[in-house]
Amino acid sequence: MKKYSAILFLVGLTVLILTQQKVVMPFVYSVIKSDLFLVDSQDKASQIPITNHLTEIAFRHCKIHIAAKLPSDTEAVFADQPINSWSLGNYQYLINLEANVVSGEGKGVNKYACRISYRKGDDQSGINEADNWLIDGVAGLNLS
Repeated sequence: MKKYSAILFLVGLTVLILTQQKVVMPFVYSVIKSDLFLVDSQDKASQIPITNHLTEIAFRHCKIHIAAKLPSDTEAVFADQPINSWSLGNYQYLINLEANVVSGEGKGVNKYACRISYRKGDDQSGINEADNWLIDGVAGLNLS
């Protein structure tokens, strides 16, 4: 058996490579080409900053979330409008905002980026309710 181990190794490696090329990868390519991961919604992505009623509501929810996450000795006064807001498609938004922050360490202008999603999709009946929005993440919060 020791005599044939190198040959068995090469045969096994060849079978593995051929299986990968002829079976696995064609299956992966067919799944990629299919509509399996296609999300069809009325909200389309935009590469340029936009402002609409959904981005305004997303901005409001981001302000509330960021204000709640700040330390208790910190006061933040947010601008009336976001710096920029983008639709990522499928009711997901990226909101860039700033606030004048006053804390025990001093005061200054902080900038934040908030990624937020509307959970109900095309059904906009509960668009003003905070429970229908999900904050996916906030950059710029220094909570240490």
